[in-house]
Amino acid sequence: MRFRLSGLAVLVLFIAVIIGRTLSYGPSGESAPRLEAPDAPAMSGEEIGRHLGEAIRFQTVTSKAGAPEAGEEQPWLDFHDWLAATYPAAHEAMTLEKVAGLTLLYQWEGSDPSLNPIILMAHQDVVPVNPGTEGDWDAPPFAGEIIDGILVGRGALDDKASLITLMEAAEGLTQSGFAPKRTVYFLFGHDEEVAGIGAKSAFALLEERGVTADMVLDEGMVTVANAPLTGGPLTIIGVAEKGYLTVELRVSGEGGHSSTPPRDNAVVRLSRALVALEENQFPSHLNEQPLKDFFRGMAPDMSFVIRMALANRWLLGSQVEKELAKLPTADALVRTTIAPTMLEGSTKENVLPQRASATVNFRIHPSDSVEKVLDHIRKVTRDIDGVEIIALDGFASEPSPVSSAKTQAFAALSAAASSSISPDAPIVPGLVLGATDARFSYGVSENVYRYMPALLHTDEIGGIHGTNEKVSLENLARMARAYTQIILLMDEAQ
Repeated sequence: MRFRLSGLAVLVLFIAVIIGRTLSYGPSGESAPRLEAPDAPAMSGEEIGRHLGEAIRFQTVTSKAGAPEAGEEQPWLDFHDWLAATYPAAHEAMTLEKVAGLTLLYQWEGSDPSLNPIILMAHQDVVPVNPGTEGDWDAPPFAGEIIDGILVGRGALDDKASLITLMEAAEGLTQSGFAPKRTVYFLFGHDEEVAGIGAKSAFALLEERGVTADMVLDEGMVTVANAPLTGGPLTIIGVAEKGYLTVELRVSGEGGHSSTPPRDNAVVRLSRALVALEENQFPSHLNEQPLKDFFRGMAPDMSFVIRMALANRWLLGSQVEKELAKLPTADALVRTTIAPTMLEGSTKENVLPQRASATVNFRIHPSDSVEKVLDHIRKVTRDIDGVEIIALDGFASEPSPVSSAKTQAFAALSAAASSSISPDAPIVPGLVLGATDARFSYGVSENVYRYMPALLHTDEIGGIHGTNEKVSLENLARMARAYTQIILLMDEAQ
């Protein structure tokens, strides 16, 4: 009887611990200071949509490093002339410097040199439209048409919406008589989609000049209207982005006729190497930043079951990771990802290749590094004969540092998001899975954030780089208002 009572007591205690941890799981006590967003001038979504539609018609398309090549710059140059004509007050108030040929660096000089500046970013270039898919769009992809309050076109979200609404904010503030105390830079890279040479050069120039910024803000995250884990709105402010590395795995072998193939030839050994990578994924970093605060921040809006699983990872951690692994986006949040993308072997079906190769792309979690990735590849392929590991030159980067979510800058972004985008959305720090021009900014600031102030459903987010990329006129008005508030809030901060 005593044994039964002891067992029951242990069970009750066990359940109490699980429930207690679940109920207490939520945002950490430490947070950024709370700010009240100021009023902003009224913004017309229709007028902004008309301007964005005109901007989309400039086909500033990049598809490979070094773009645009000599003789292909005219769309950018025409776009620059259009910006000057469309936003005359902003251009009168700011000085413009062109970097790396086509990147635009505006400086809106503040009256108080003791205040560190802020840098607001967007990019001019867009990705191509996949050949043959033009007819799948609701409107021609470079026409910038508005259909029932929705603007359709390549760059509607990525990223001319940010660029145009930033300029709308600057134009509106200038016309209202606002003159900043804190210097504001607008940095619009010309080749973000391929290499980011423009932004990299601009930040190198600012660093050389001794600029230290209190905030850098670029694209990256949004307010999601229907967040998967909560079902409701969720504002995600990117505080870090993943690194990038592409590796070629190369295996050599004897050529010859396919009628007399050797066992374990180059293609077979290459396949074994790819399978070894697939079966040996990088470890999860679910308990590390920024994911730790990301999940805790939205906990009050989660179902009890999901909240319980995350709060009790000491018990359910392996199951949580299995469930996250089923969703590519969720899995990418918690670990460095491995993506074989290109294969090369023989040039004919009856010829044995003398060399087989695979290109593998890695997106590196902030808790890992380029060297850790290379060590992992060496480790899992070391028992496979003849595998060469070649890190490809060109676009490669370490994961970014993780910026603090307790700064005045984070508070300003939060206040603008609550005021102009969604007052009911929890605000959480997040990890950007792709690459942005902001990765080059750490020489001038440690407060680097990635957030486009727009309220988007998951299907709208899916249109980025895809067919029917679109943005509502209502969102454009929200974005311009939020950017205005961000400038005003940071100008008031001491």
